[in-house]
Amino acid sequence: MAVSKGQGIEKILPLLRAGQTLFGENRVQETQSKWQCVRENYPDVKLHLIGPLQTNKVRQALTLFDCIQSVDNQRLADKLKQEMSVLNLNIPLMIQLNLGNEPQKRGIALSEADDFINYCRFELKLSIIGLMGIPPLEKDPVPYFKDLITLADQHNLVQRSIGMSLDYKKALKCGSTLIRIGTALFGPR
Repeated sequence: MAVSKGQGIEKILPLLRAGQTLFGENRVQETQSKWQCVRENYPDVKLHLIGPLQTNKVRQALTLFDCIQSVDNQRLADKLKQEMSVLNLNIPLMIQLNLGNEPQKRGIALSEADDFINYCRFELKLSIIGLMGIPPLEKDPVPYFKDLITLADQHNLVQRSIGMSLDYKKALKCGSTLIRIGTALFGPR
């Protein structure tokens, strides 16, 4: 996935022309203004929300994104269920894990993940297709990647969104099915 958050269309167009179809964005408003016209010319483009989602923007997000990777709390899960019912949609979702229990990062703690996954899948009947996580920056990512993969395997979730520009090779070796590449494609923001 090409992470195009914070990038202008002039930087994204060469990737589109080269055949890139999967992009990750961080914000609802930026996505709407940036991609509305572009998607008309590139109908195969798929957009994933990889940043935090506020409950007051859920309806808008559901009309913009093909997948939301950042389901990180019960209130958000409940709101997604409510709005998808109203809009008659079934958007694939991923649960964001806080792999290192870092207070500055969002996501479900590993110790609470089983209950949250089961709540989303079996009580709310949301289409949970996988897990997403970012390991602590200053530590070896491999043990954190393995924790996410193990949890995904236990719940038969096929999508494992781990790995970014700096650690994607390690993520691929661990079993990532979706890597998020931004800096390596676009340079630093």
